[in-house]
Amino acid sequence: MHTNVFSALKEKIVFVWRLPSFPVLFLLNTIFGLAASFFAPFSSLFGIDEAGMSNAGFGIFMTIMAIGGVAISSFIAKKSDTTASRRRILIFTSLAGVMGYILFAFIRNYYGLAISAFFLLGCSAAAVPQLWAYARDALTEADVSSEDTPFVMNILRMFFALSWTVGPAVGAWLLMMFDFKGLFLFVAACYFLAFLTIIFLLKDVERHKIASTENLKVTKYISRPHIFGNLAAAFLLYAATSIHMLNVPQFVTKVLHGTEMQVGIVFSVAPIFEVPMMIIIGMLATRMDNAILIRIGYFIAFGYFLIFGFVSEPWQIYPLQILSAAQVSITAGIAISYFQDFIPEAPGTATTLYMNITQIGSTAGYLLFGFISSAISYGRLITIYTLFAAAACLFLVAFGRHRVAPAKDNNMNM
Repeated sequence: MHTNVFSALKEKIVFVWRLPSFPVLFLLNTIFGLAASFFAPFSSLFGIDEAGMSNAGFGIFMTIMAIGGVAISSFIAKKSDTTASRRRILIFTSLAGVMGYILFAFIRNYYGLAISAFFLLGCSAAAVPQLWAYARDALTEADVSSEDTPFVMNILRMFFALSWTVGPAVGAWLLMMFDFKGLFLFVAACYFLAFLTIIFLLKDVERHKIASTENLKVTKYISRPHIFGNLAAAFLLYAATSIHMLNVPQFVTKVLHGTEMQVGIVFSVAPIFEVPMMIIIGMLATRMDNAILIRIGYFIAFGYFLIFGFVSEPWQIYPLQILSAAQVSITAGIAISYFQDFIPEAPGTATTLYMNITQIGSTAGYLLFGFISSAISYGRLITIYTLFAAAACLFLVAFGRHRVAPAKDNNMNM
């Protein structure tokens, strides 16, 4: 029986690897993942300790960057689903990342950083959702079945997680050796490598179906109860997650009296377990209702935050990250393909709508972290975002259970 399972797994992995463009997409997802893993775990240390921002000022700064990402990626999404080439968009967003992080390496003025964050890092934020939308188009072009799509997308997401197994630890080493200047120059180098990869290795993929501008009006989608329920749950979970991400470095260094390297290890442990978990979840997603898996992931997230509140030593966080890996493997692994099924006629819009609501949730989290952490301790802040995760679970159970009928059914009804 074990032989049959491993044989089936091997066949699926070989199948995914042979899909046109996907080896290049795996490489690009790894590069973008590395870039994110070098910056995200240390963002609060950069803003508060390096750039001298107040907690509230840092929250506003992160909000500015998030708003730039939402506004610019929304505009790009409409273009990508109608007229613009996804490959050209990826080239543009990669160059924006190069310039943005080079400026971050040298600028310490609050307003200069905010402008760079809004325009340049806001543009680079569109790279990952466009890469995943490109992947969905490539799957359609390759005639991959809808049953296999969640597994393939989860494998793609796995490469993003794979980069996080080493990224935060390497980022911590770069930070200790070269300070934030060296760290940001390394991030810029990652985006430049992505730029070269897209230029020389990635080809344009034909859109399976070009959506009309009328069909891309997001208000008609958001008004549907099942979509609203999933968006509300994602908003709350990502608000909790962003508060947690910003709070962990401060909690470890200032409350638990740990080191920057321990912060790097904390953020590196979970991805080690995410990689095999994503393969397993991807296979499960081909055999069971993804909505059930998503609910399980949300409840695991709530349990993770709840237990985190009882941590008293940095090392205690390491095994706890297994729960973090489990929830991320589900909520981030299959969420994109799960949500793309809600709007199959416009995968770029669906992807960006989901990514934007998670970004808006993160934005709320940034603001809440900045202002609440100014009033209460980093330890007590954990209770606040644990309640957010609990509310996300309730929203998902109450409103997120209905699914959009398949496209062919809609056509028959018409």
